[in-house]
Amino acid sequence: MTTQTKKIIVVAVVAAIVLALALVGALAVAKAGNQERGNMLALAREYIDRQKYERALDLLDDLLIRDVADAEARLLRDEALEKLQAAGGSYEANDGLAESLGELGRSFERTATSVAESAAQSAAQAAAQAAAQGNGQPAGAAAAAAAAQAEAARLAQEVAARERAEAAARSQAEAEAAAAARAAREAELVRAGTELRSRMETVNRLVQEGRGAISSGDNSAAATAFKAATDALPPGEQRFASQIYTDIAEAWYEEYRSAPTTADGAQAARSAQSAAQDAIRSDGTAAAPHYTLGKIYNDASLPDQALTELEQAQRLDPNNYLYAYQLGLAYYRVRKFEEARRAFESVTTRLNPRYEPAFFNLGMSCLALRSGAVDAATRDRLSSAALAAFRAAIAIKADYARAHIEVGKLLAASGDTAGAIRSFTTALSFNAQDAQALRELGLVYKTSGQLANAERAFEQALAVTADAVTYYNLAVVKYELGKTAEALQMAQRAVQERPTSATYQYQLGLAAQQAGNIDLALSSYGEAARLDARNIDSRINLGIIYLESDFVDRALTVLDEAYRINPRSLEANNNLGNAYGKKGIFDKSVFHYELALQLAPRDTTIRLNLSRAYVQAGDNERALAGYREILQLDSQAWAAMYELGKLYIAMGQNDDARRLLTDLLAKQPAYPAKDEITRILAGL
Repeated sequence: MTTQTKKIIVVAVVAAIVLALALVGALAVAKAGNQERGNMLALAREYIDRQKYERALDLLDDLLIRDVADAEARLLRDEALEKLQAAGGSYEANDGLAESLGELGRSFERTATSVAESAAQSAAQAAAQAAAQGNGQPAGAAAAAAAAQAEAARLAQEVAARERAEAAARSQAEAEAAAAARAAREAELVRAGTELRSRMETVNRLVQEGRGAISSGDNSAAATAFKAATDALPPGEQRFASQIYTDIAEAWYEEYRSAPTTADGAQAARSAQSAAQDAIRSDGTAAAPHYTLGKIYNDASLPDQALTELEQAQRLDPNNYLYAYQLGLAYYRVRKFEEARRAFESVTTRLNPRYEPAFFNLGMSCLALRSGAVDAATRDRLSSAALAAFRAAIAIKADYARAHIEVGKLLAASGDTAGAIRSFTTALSFNAQDAQALRELGLVYKTSGQLANAERAFEQALAVTADAVTYYNLAVVKYELGKTAEALQMAQRAVQERPTSATYQYQLGLAAQQAGNIDLALSSYGEAARLDARNIDSRINLGIIYLESDFVDRALTVLDEAYRINPRSLEANNNLGNAYGKKGIFDKSVFHYELALQLAPRDTTIRLNLSRAYVQAGDNERALAGYREILQLDSQAWAAMYELGKLYIAMGQNDDARRLLTDLLAKQPAYPAKDEITRILAGL
C-alpha cells in the first residue's frame, strides 16, 4: 500500500465517519420489512419525546453499529444529542465504522478472556525478574448520494479544523512514548554483552525492516520481517522481548488506523492484538502493550475490554500522563464520569499540567456529572468546575475553539449573554465556518431577543451545513420577526428533514397560520398532536381555528384533550369557556372561565368573558359584580362599561344605566355602539 493510497483512504474514511456522526441534512429513508429496526426507532423516538435521551442514544448506537449508513437512525441520534446537550448533558459512544470492523470487534471479544488469563499468569512468573530489571517504559452522510459525499467531505474538514488542538497534543504524546521506548531498548543494548548486543541489534534491524515494508505498502514483507525478529529473540531476555513485541504491535496498529475498514486494516489490527498479547506474556509488568490493546479494543467498539487494558497500563505505569488521559476517556465512554474526572484531574494537577485536552475533558466530565446531580448546589459547583477547566484549556491554547464554545454555553446558561456572545465570537475568529459556534451564537441572540443577529447567525450556520435544528430555529426567529413567507419556508424545510418532530410540525402550523394558509395550519397542528400525545399548544390552536370557523364540536374535542393534558392551562380553560358558550352550555362555560380567572386574577379579558357567561346563564348578580371588578381594575374598559349599562337596564336600575352610558359617550364619543347607546338613553 503506497503512502499516497493511504492518504486517500484516510480522507475517505474520515469523511465517512463524520457523515455517520454529523450529517443531519439527509431525508429519512423508509426501510420496509425490518420490524425490529422499526420498533427500535419508534422506541428511541418515544424516549426522546420523554427526555430520556441517553436511553434513546443507546438504542440508536446499536442500530448504527449494525448499519452505519442508516440515515434515519443518524437523524434521530443527532436530535437526541442536540437535546441532551441543550439539557446540559453529554454522551460519547462509538458508532461503529463498518461491517468489517464490527466483525473484527467480535473477533477480539472472543479472545479477550483468554488473553487476560494468560497475562495474569505471565505477570506472576515475571515478578522476580521485573524486580531485578525494573519496569518497562511505554511505547509509543443530503438526499442524493453525490451531495451526501460532498457534504461528508466538507464536514470532515470542519471537524479536522475544530479538533486540531487535541490531535496535535495526542500526536506529541505518542511521539514522546515512542521516544521512551527507543531509549529503553538502547538501555538494554548498553547493558547487554557483546554477543547478546549483536543479537538484539539484529532483532531491532528486522523490526525496522518490517516498519519500512509497511510504509511501502508491502504488508506481507513486513509480516516476514517481524516473524524473523521474534524468532531471533535471545532467550531469557523477557523485558527486551516484550519491548520488541510492543514495537511490532504499534507498527501494525498504525497500519490498521490508516485503513480501518479494509481487509488489510482488519488483518493489521489482529496482528497488533496478537503482538501486544505476546508482549504481555513476555513481561507481565510492562504497561505499554496494555495501552496498545486498550487502543485496539476502543477502536473496535469494545469499551469494557479497552477500559480493563487501560486500567492495567495506568496501574503498571502510574506516572505516564498519556495512560491516565486515555483511561479518563475510557471511563467516560462507559459513563463512569466520576472516575473519568479523577483520571483527568491526575493529569492536570500532577502528570502534565500543560496538556490542554485533559482540561477540556475534565470540563466535559464535570458537565456529565452535573446532569445527574439532584441538588442545585451540586449542579452549581460542577458548572463552576467545568467552566474553570475549559478556561484552563484556553489559557494553555488560546485557539482551542471547542473550549471557547463550551465556555459560551455555560455563560449562556448562567444568564451572562454578553460573555457567551464573546466566547462564541472568539471561537468563530479561529474558524468562521464553525457551524456549532454559529448555531450556539444564534441561540444566545434568540434567547436574549436580538432577533436580527440570531437570524444572521442561523443563516450563516445553514450556509455551512443544512440541518433540521437550524431550519427550525431560523423559522422561529423569522416568525417572530414577522417575515411570514421566509418563516413558512424554513419551517417546511425543517419538517421535510424531520417529519416526525411534533415541535417542528407545530412551528409549521404557526407559520402557516400567520401566512393565512389555514388548511396547512390545520394539518400541521393535527400532525403535531398525533405525534405528541401531550402537545397541548397544537390542540389549543386547533380549537381556536375551529371556533373561528364555527366548527364548535371539533373545537370542543381538541380543547377538551388539551384540558385533560393540563387542567390548569389558562388558554385551554378560556377557550373551552368560549366553546361551551357558543354551544349554549352555559354552566360549563362559567366553570372553565372561573378556572381561567383563578390562574390570571387580573386578566380583564377573562373576567369580561366570565361576566358575559354569567349573563347568559341568568346569574345577573354575579355578572354585575364581575363588570364592576373589571372597571375597578381598568377604568377605560369601555366594553365592560357598555355591557354593564345594559345589565343595569335589564335589572331595572335605569338611573345607574343612564349615568354609566352617558359617561361612556362623554369619554368615548366615537364608541362603535354610539348610535345604539343614544337610542337607549333616549328611551330611559
